[in-house]
Amino acid sequence: MSTHSGASSAVASADDVLRLVDPAGTLDEQAAADLLEVTGDLVRGLYRDMVLGRRLDQEAYSLQRQGELGLWLMSLGQEAAQAGSIRALRADDRVFPSYREHVAALCRGISPTELLSQWRGASHGSWDPERYHFHIYSLVLATQTLHAVGYAMGVRYDAADSVVFTYLGDGASSQGDASEALNWAAVTSAPVVFFCQNNGWAISTPASKQYASPLRERAKGFGLDAVAVDGNDVLAVHAATRRMVERVRAGGAPGFIEAHTYRMSGHSTSDDPKRYRDDAEAARWQAHDPVERVRLLLTARGWADEDYFATVASDAEELATRTRRECRALPEPSLSDTFRTTLCEEPESLRREREAFETYLESFL
Repeated sequence: MSTHSGASSAVASADDVLRLVDPAGTLDEQAAADLLEVTGDLVRGLYRDMVLGRRLDQEAYSLQRQGELGLWLMSLGQEAAQAGSIRALRADDRVFPSYREHVAALCRGISPTELLSQWRGASHGSWDPERYHFHIYSLVLATQTLHAVGYAMGVRYDAADSVVFTYLGDGASSQGDASEALNWAAVTSAPVVFFCQNNGWAISTPASKQYASPLRERAKGFGLDAVAVDGNDVLAVHAATRRMVERVRAGGAPGFIEAHTYRMSGHSTSDDPKRYRDDAEAARWQAHDPVERVRLLLTARGWADEDYFATVASDAEELATRTRRECRALPEPSLSDTFRTTLCEEPESLRREREAFETYLESFL
C-alpha cells in the first residue's frame, strides 16, 4: 500500500492509503486477494464507465464554452473515485451527490438530457431521485451530507437493509454542515457512508491550508470507521467501498472513505486554475491518470485487445454526439416559470407580478 505525490499528499502517509494498482498498471496481487476478486469482466466494465464519463465531461465542457450551458463543474481526473465507488453499491442504496458526480450519475442510468438540464437553466433538478435512487445535485457545499444522514436515520427506523452513500469534497468537509452530519451519523448509528473525493484544492485553497490532520482522522474523532484510499486506483476504491458498505449494512458504525485524487481541470468553467497552481503539479498528476492506469492493467493482463478499446472509444463518441443533440434540444428556460414554481401554489400577489413581467416582455415584441 502506498500513496502518490501532489497537493493532498501532505496529509497522507504511505502506510495507510490503500492502493492495489500502481500508475504503471501493475496489480498488487497479494493485497488484492484479501479484498477483491479481480476479473477481466470487472476491470473492463470499470474502464468503460470511466471512459464514457470522461467523454461526457469533455463534451459538456465544450458545450459550455459554446454558450449552450451556463456553467459546468468538471470531473476530469476523478473518474476512478466515482466509478469504483458507485459500482460497489446495490441498486437500492441511496446516493446523495454534490455537483460533479457525473460518472456516478451515468452509472446509475441518468441520461445526458437529465444531467445537463440544470446546467442549461432548463430545470432546478431534472431527474427523479426515486427512479434512480440518486438524488439531484446539491450546489451548496455539504448540504447533501445532512440530507443523507436524515435519510439514513429513516432507513434505520424502517429496519431496511439499504445503505445511504454521500459524496463530498475536501472543501465541503470544512463546512459546519459536514461536521454536524458526521456527528449525527455517529450518534444515531445511521447506515451511511461518506465518500470524500479529496482532490487537493477547495477551489483555490490547497489542502494544507484547509486542515491540519487527515480528514479520515477527523471522521474517526466523531466515531466513524474511516479509511484512506488512492482515489485514482479504481480497484482500490471499489474494494474499500464494497468492504465499508457491507460492514455498515451489517449494522456497523457509519463509514468515511477519503479518496486521494486530483481534479485535472479547474473547479468549474468560471475558474482559472493557472492563477493558483503551477503546470508542474498538474504534470505530476497526469502520470497518475486513472483511465490510463486501467488501460495498462488490461493490456498487461491480456484482458482486452485493441478491438475492445476501439469499441469503447466508439461508444464514447456516440455518447458525445447524443450529449450534444440532447443538450441543444432542451427547452429554453422561461423566467415566467419561476413565478409559478417557487411556491407550491401561486399566490395572488405573485400572479400579479408574473403578469406584469409577461406584459413587460411582450412590449419588446
